[in-house]
Amino acid sequence: MMWRVGANQGKGHAMNPGMKEGSMTVKKMRETYKRASWKEKKEMLCHLEKEHGYNRQYASRLLLGKEERKEGEERRGRKAVYAGLRGTVKQLWQLYDYICSKRLVPVMREAVRKLEAFGEMKLDKETKGKLLGMSARTMDRLLARDRKALTLRSKARTRPGTLLKHQVPVKTHREWKDTEPGFVQVDCVGHDGGNAGGDFNQTVDVTDVATGWTETQAVKNKAQVWVFEALKEIRAQLPFPMKGLHSDSGGEFINNQLFRYCKAGKITFTRSRPGRKNDNPHVEQKNWSVVRRAVGYGRYEDDERLLNALYRVLRLYTNFFMPVMKCVGKTRHGSRVTRHYDTAKTPYHRVLESACVCHDDKARLRATYATLNPVALKRQIARLQGRLVSRAARHGTPMVLAEVA
Repeated sequence: MMWRVGANQGKGHAMNPGMKEGSMTVKKMRETYKRASWKEKKEMLCHLEKEHGYNRQYASRLLLGKEERKEGEERRGRKAVYAGLRGTVKQLWQLYDYICSKRLVPVMREAVRKLEAFGEMKLDKETKGKLLGMSARTMDRLLARDRKALTLRSKARTRPGTLLKHQVPVKTHREWKDTEPGFVQVDCVGHDGGNAGGDFNQTVDVTDVATGWTETQAVKNKAQVWVFEALKEIRAQLPFPMKGLHSDSGGEFINNQLFRYCKAGKITFTRSRPGRKNDNPHVEQKNWSVVRRAVGYGRYEDDERLLNALYRVLRLYTNFFMPVMKCVGKTRHGSRVTRHYDTAKTPYHRVLESACVCHDDKARLRATYATLNPVALKRQIARLQGRLVSRAARHGTPMVLAEVA
């Protein structure tokens, strides 16, 4: 077995007897090594490597006296620059709903400024500089012990709507490039708790493709009358006019009422191909990252008021403070596809950057943003989630919430 000794050898490990002899040999060789020729130095290094198991580079440094440490001097090596920031980074990570570091780092500067403005965080100059200069990889290392993967399962309850299926044009996932704000995707999320029997609440989830702006509304069940009313309310809440509506082939969307409404409002109405979730990708991912992460997989019956109370707070937290990344391209290397993403930005900032949104709508958004405290919103969300836990337990289904992204 080859023994190697390095500058970062851990304390408390027993030293190999060969190393003790090697240490004495190094002391005897040191003066000779400094005056020796290149060939003699090579022979001395080979001897230490072969007889005592030293690494050649480390042995050379020992013979030159570069690895000598004075009494009380710290061991050589890279200093832990960010170790003391783990607690602060963890708190910010929790505040931003356990998102990945590539999404959190780009908004760190604004997050700190916002929290300091509301008195939720106080940082000295040195700590603040380290926090704002931290890379995504460093943050991942700090949070590695706190990340836990949860495997969750879901069941699809979509029933096809055949009434107007051939009148509503199909739009596939390849046709969503360069979309301006106002073209949204919609889906329903069922809260059956694993038991599809009887009536249970549904969440109508609407996501704008261009900006990632997401609105949610809880309804009594999947009947088209409730879904239609929810869509009208969501349309009024959007910070820009609705220009297009894209749904799956479920009967709650593919019906005469919604078809006539879109036609009268000059809203482009399209649908996905049956069984192709990739045709509705932007809202499908929000079903998990927004709805399921907030309300879990419990069963809710007649709880739409409580769910909507949560969603009224959640929409502010999600759209104004949760950064999202958009895929801007793909590169294929044989059988492997690499996706390329832009810099993470919140839906709020993406709306402000869009030239298709009018100045009045942007001014209203800025006024709303100035009044929001993300920590206060997080507290309200946690309080409402606590009430949902008891409601889910009433039906014998625990509200399973994901802890990390």
